[in-house]
Amino acid sequence: MRKDNIAKSKLTQLNNVKSILIGVIIIGLFLVPFVNTNNYYLNIINKVLIYIIMALGLNILVGYTGLVSLGQAGFVAIGAYTTTILTTRLDMNFFIATFIALIIAAAFGLLLGLPTLRLIGPYLTIVTLGFGEIIRTIIIIWAPVTNGPLGIRNIPRPSLFGIELTMNNGGLYILTLVSMLLVMLFCHQLYKSKTGRAMRAIKQDHTASIMMGINTTYYKVLSFVLAAIICALVGSIYSTQLGYIDQNTFTFDMSTMILSIVILGGMGTIRGMVLGSAVLVVLPELSRSLMDYRFVLYGLVLVLMMRFRPQGLLGWRDSSPYPLSEKAKETMDFQGKRGV
Repeated sequence: MRKDNIAKSKLTQLNNVKSILIGVIIIGLFLVPFVNTNNYYLNIINKVLIYIIMALGLNILVGYTGLVSLGQAGFVAIGAYTTTILTTRLDMNFFIATFIALIIAAAFGLLLGLPTLRLIGPYLTIVTLGFGEIIRTIIIIWAPVTNGPLGIRNIPRPSLFGIELTMNNGGLYILTLVSMLLVMLFCHQLYKSKTGRAMRAIKQDHTASIMMGINTTYYKVLSFVLAAIICALVGSIYSTQLGYIDQNTFTFDMSTMILSIVILGGMGTIRGMVLGSAVLVVLPELSRSLMDYRFVLYGLVLVLMMRFRPQGLLGWRDSSPYPLSEKAKETMDFQGKRGV
């Protein structure tokens, strides 16, 4: 008993230290725009935050449910163009336009998720890749709405309480940071919930999940919808930061980058998305002379990680901290309950 109490005490102290460290990092991130006078570094940090959010969205598909997608750039484009069109042509408030964009993205996630339920492995990946290219094609040919290849310029900045949010006053950066923290909190709660456990069970053994009564159709589609909403949120924020978007803003490069971050950091982990984004966003900035070879870099990262450390830099061999026997006990909640 004494040893158990000592172990629990040490674990509590370790958790307290982690909480304090996380709090200090968050406070430091909020202070960045006020202590940093160089917008270049602020933009780099902001870009890291953007890719963290996108990686968190894809991580629900890949890390939680085990569904690989190469079409996330399409959902980012949906969020960006919907918000931009509503704010520029209808003079709609940015936050209301973003909410509408999330609903539309969720509908597209549902439309993509339902037909792909019978697909697995590379077949599912190819379909999602095609979805991203279809979105880009629609952007080009639907010129009366999207302005076609010319793109949309002079995208207005969002305003909050009458204050325009820009990178110069740190408003857009704070908006990105708050969005990242909210998405991170959501993913953390999702992982610990019954829904998260059901998703991870599907990833580990699809057939066994069906036998235990888990509604695999529901959770797979839900994964697509949640990933679509999170990526659309990024698109809304990213477009107003860029001030100009066209079909080349949301290419296959972006989807590859997001997937590389998830694999490098550690599928199924939140901290891995932070590390993966930091490495793959900052590294090209430190070696701009190698920008033309970034796809070679991404390819090497994917091959080496899948060969030597498939769980990622910060991932575990088993994405769940519980042994299989205890995990089986957890999933007993789902036995005989269809649609839980």
